[in-house]
Order: sequence, then C-alpha cells, then structure tokens
Amino acid sequence: MKVTVLYGGPSAEREISLISGKAVIAGLRSMGHEVFASDISPADLRALDVEADVIFPVLHGAFGESGELQEILEQRGVPFVGSGSVASRIGMNKIATKRLWQRANLTTPAWELINRTAPAPTIGAPCVVKPIDSGSSIDVIICRSQLDADLACDQILQRHDEAMVERLIDGPELTVGLLEEQPLDPIRIVTKRAFFDFDAKYKECGTEHHFDLGLTKAAEQRCRELAREANRVIGCRDLARVDLMLDRHLEPSLLEINTMPGFTPTSLLPEAAAQV
Repeated sequence: MKVTVLYGGPSAEREISLISGKAVIAGLRSMGHEVFASDISPADLRALDVEADVIFPVLHGAFGESGELQEILEQRGVPFVGSGSVASRIGMNKIATKRLWQRANLTTPAWELINRTAPAPTIGAPCVVKPIDSGSSIDVIICRSQLDADLACDQILQRHDEAMVERLIDGPELTVGLLEEQPLDPIRIVTKRAFFDFDAKYKECGTEHHFDLGLTKAAEQRCRELAREANRVIGCRDLARVDLMLDRHLEPSLLEINTMPGFTPTSLLPEAAAQV
C-alpha cells in the first residue's frame, strides 16, 4: 500500500511524535509498504496532496491528536488510521472524557474544573492538578499537602487557561492498550519517581512494566472490560490506550484515554501488542 505517515507537528509533544513516527515508518517499510513521510503543521498541509491509500497521523497533542487534522482528513474523504475528529476532540479533553464516562456510570476519580476567575477548588489534598488538554504527563503535579495543591493550581493556571483538580487514588497504576477495539493484556507500571511523569515515560529512570499484575483473574478482567467500555463510550477506533488506577480494594478507576498512543522504544501499546 501507499501510506503517508504524518509526524512531528506543532504541539508540546512534538519530539515524542518524531520518535513515534520513525518507528511506524520503519515498521511499515519492513512489511513492504511504500511510505511517504512528512512533518506536518496547520500552515503546511502539502503532504495531504500526495497520493496515498491511507494516512497514518502519528501525532500527539494539539492539532494532530485533538481532532483538527482528523477533521481535515474527513473533509477530504481520505482514509486514515485512528479515531475520527469527534472522538479525538473528546479524548484530548480530560473534562469532556470524564463527563461521558460519568454519564455511562463508569468509575473515575472525583474532579472539578478550575480557571483563572475561579482558581480555588473544593477538592483538597491529596489531589492531582493537571491541564485538561495535554498529554505525556506534561504539567501534571501530584499534591500531598494543601500547600502543594494551592501552589500547583497557581502554577498550572499561569500556563493554562483551565485545569483539572482530581482526587488522588494512591494505588497501583495500570494501562490497557486497545487494538481494533479489543483490550490487550493490562500492564502494571512501577516507577521510582513520584509518579509516571514525562521522565518516567521517556527517559532511563528505572521504570518497569509488568504483565504480572498481582491481581486475581476476575480483577484483571474487570480492568479489561472497564477499558473496553471506556473506549467504546468515547467512540475511539483502531487503537487507543486507557490509563487506570487501582484503589486500596484493588477496584479500578479511569484516569484518561489516549487516542494516538506513542510508538517509542518505551511505549506501552506496542509492548502490549508484542505480548500477544
């Protein structure tokens, strides 16, 4: 097939996208496909004029994962890999995602939206403060004390118009990759850092990924089914990754969904796919 791979882009996750894109390009070429690769931006869409059977937009973050590029591809009638514009837009927005999950009675930690005119949350520490529309754990702050929470809210709102304050679930972290809407084996993430932050994800920090979850088969299946349903509710297709936390009773709660997971050497979806 003739496949156009789009990577790079204008977001804060550009460097990760460049690494992911190169891995996808190498994989496609190893399978005998003809690949045209292009770094793309909203100001330069010339790559979309190149004849292709399908486009693989390996972009993370704003523009490439948040629905804008997908909407352009839909308008042009070009087949592409990954979720459509509506699911991409929802999946990129943590508030919109959690609202849909709550409406579907799927378990997710309590949360509230703060902004520069209403910067004081009612959810206190321990909590997590994060932007509502960025990935790779960029600007995510774990707050153990109320002073930490107050400082984090102020810090995040200096860089973002809005933020989400979420109740902290202090337990094991799992992620479930999905291919063609089917959940793969869950992975338990163990990090030596305070949490699974940007450095833990992409740098040599001793982060470990375990398929042996230390759970009963029934508990593991609950995680799979919760991820499958979370994916279905958002309307994702082809590939995705759902992040969960387990509470002290080992009950899972949904954190967020990634509609275009990474393909770096330490990325979790390729690892889960390799496992099966």
